[in-house]
Amino acid sequence: METITRRAMLAGAAAVKLPRKLRLGMVGVLGHAGEILTPLPHLPDVELVAVAESDPTELDRVKKRPVAAKAKFYSDYRRMLDTEKLDLAGVCTSNGDRAASIIAVAERGLPLIAEKPLALRRADFEKAKKAVTASGKPIWLLLPMRYEPHYLAMRQMVKDGVVGDVGMISSQKSYKAGERPLWMKERASYGSTILWIGIHMFDLMRWTSGRDFTEVFSYQAQVSAPEGIGQMENTTTTILKMDNGGTASLHMDYYRSEAAPTHGDDRVRIAGSKGVLEYMAATGLTMLRQGAKVEVVKEMPEKREIFVEFLEAAFNGKKNDMPLDDVWKVNEITIAAHEAAEMGRVVRIG
Repeated sequence: METITRRAMLAGAAAVKLPRKLRLGMVGVLGHAGEILTPLPHLPDVELVAVAESDPTELDRVKKRPVAAKAKFYSDYRRMLDTEKLDLAGVCTSNGDRAASIIAVAERGLPLIAEKPLALRRADFEKAKKAVTASGKPIWLLLPMRYEPHYLAMRQMVKDGVVGDVGMISSQKSYKAGERPLWMKERASYGSTILWIGIHMFDLMRWTSGRDFTEVFSYQAQVSAPEGIGQMENTTTTILKMDNGGTASLHMDYYRSEAAPTHGDDRVRIAGSKGVLEYMAATGLTMLRQGAKVEVVKEMPEKREIFVEFLEAAFNGKKNDMPLDDVWKVNEITIAAHEAAEMGRVVRIG
């Protein structure tokens, strides 16, 4: 059931006024395409006019959405981009196809919001970065977790000096394995678990702590994995060095019980000279100050909708929290973490 906060947030999206009616085209509808499609009924100034998806099952699924009632459908995104007059694009292809898709959109001079990562290999990332930079148009990543209330609160509390100097960050992603779509089961189209979900936490650790990373080392493996995940790694650990000499870690797995109440168990802990901030669903956001007892942080900011934030920044010039440097840096960190696991050595970042 949709929460009151989310209903209020979506209702507020209707108040967004854009300079003109915008024509949206979707290059793929895989992964987190719902972050773009779900708010559309509440955005009267944005119309979904075209969808390109080569997977017939996924294409049929999006055709059933009311927001796609007037859209034209294509199996080839290049044909769609050449045929339709678009104002912006959402790119939600498989991980393996993403760099080429982003380059194609950028070459047509369209603002875009894309699934992450931008590429599976460093060379392809650099090509996509070059194309987007040459276009002069904005690019955002679908990293909606940074706009959830508890992470927004963590970020502000760290900025306010509540934890002092940040010396350690630890984070977790634990998911149910389930039956994965074909593109996730194959390495060529998936890449790795570090690339697919690790990027969320690399972004969150930077976003909430205000710190950056300079070095990284990772392990990844598949151990006693169910058949439903194909070649996906179901256990990974990444260790990072922060720019102030501190340390950070991320461990991820696909071992979460199918009987668990939620699909995922995400956690972030920030420890510093004045205290420790920690978020997990079981306890909420807690603060442990030096010399004090644990406090539960109850006052939370409103959840923010990432697609609405993108529209406001790209078309209304609103100051935003996803500068281009963040987009490039989180991809660099993620690719470096993946390379470290592949090569078995520490990789410098930047």
